[in-house]
Amino acid sequence: MPTLVPPATARDTVRAWALAPGWLACGLLSVVFVFDPAVPLWAQYLPLALSVVLVGLPHGALDHLVPSRLRGEPATPRSLAGVGLLYAVLGGAYAAAWFLAPAACFAGFVLLTLAHWGQGDVHALVALAGGDHLRSRPQRALAAVVRGGFPMLVPLVAFPEQYRRVAEAVVAPFFGGTAALAPAFAPRVRVAVAGGFALLVGVHLAFGYRRRAESGGFRRDAGETLLLGVFFSTVPPILAVGTYFCLWHAARHVARLVLLDPPAVDALSRDEAVTAIRRFARQAAPLTLAALAFLAVLYLLVPRQPTTVEGLVGLYLVLIAALTLPHVVVVAWMDRVQGVWSPRAA
Repeated sequence: MPTLVPPATARDTVRAWALAPGWLACGLLSVVFVFDPAVPLWAQYLPLALSVVLVGLPHGALDHLVPSRLRGEPATPRSLAGVGLLYAVLGGAYAAAWFLAPAACFAGFVLLTLAHWGQGDVHALVALAGGDHLRSRPQRALAAVVRGGFPMLVPLVAFPEQYRRVAEAVVAPFFGGTAALAPAFAPRVRVAVAGGFALLVGVHLAFGYRRRAESGGFRRDAGETLLLGVFFSTVPPILAVGTYFCLWHAARHVARLVLLDPPAVDALSRDEAVTAIRRFARQAAPLTLAALAFLAVLYLLVPRQPTTVEGLVGLYLVLIAALTLPHVVVVAWMDRVQGVWSPRAA
């Protein structure tokens, strides 16, 4: 069974390129947007657009290799076919559902992303950030809700009109409207979301403080928690989510995949991170291109073909939604094998 916490030599190198970019980007943008600069909409969409080929879309393009790497064996036709079937069934069904109920699918995508991004951060906390203060499964589950809640819930409270605009761009190609989502933008609902989420954050930090150890894991967790709170409260959601997706969530998952690849781990141990990242990029390229082909097919199939940057990014998010559902299953499998939800295994 692959270990949850990687060797120290590889872990230190990974921290430098998997954790630091997210910290720096979120910190700098938080400072900049305290002064409320006027940033054109196209520039806000830029990180999401770049995620098509840089880290964002590719970070899930090695799912077909995960089963064999978890076993420490070469990929087999059976393992490749199993993941392919998973994507065809779950991803295909979710993509088809957008044509029938786009507003409901958008709401489901928000909840699915909340769970998945929280899932990814729990692994990073335990494997890379010394999260020994997360000593029980419920505590880790709470950490996942808190971490996933920052990008999905805080913008709803802080920027409701921009959040609504993104929702409209995502459902528009399917002749869908956001009327069914209107209650989520009501002031009393947003106040309830803000109060409930603040309570969860407080409980998470309080339990972590009580169970802190000398490794510094709680300090990193608390620092990241506060940073994400400020970041998503101040930076416009389109820019914030795109930046977070590329430099926080996707970068951490790429690190996790690299640490399952023995030649890449050897490169990291020699402080050759560029070699490891290049190896990942080469392996992810074929299925990244395949996903782009699916995006082109989706563009041809939707009733309303988008013509603006906003509309095209909205359609891209539908593709991401369809790919995220089977990807979550693969990552949950990784969590189970690596003992992410079994504190004793950490």
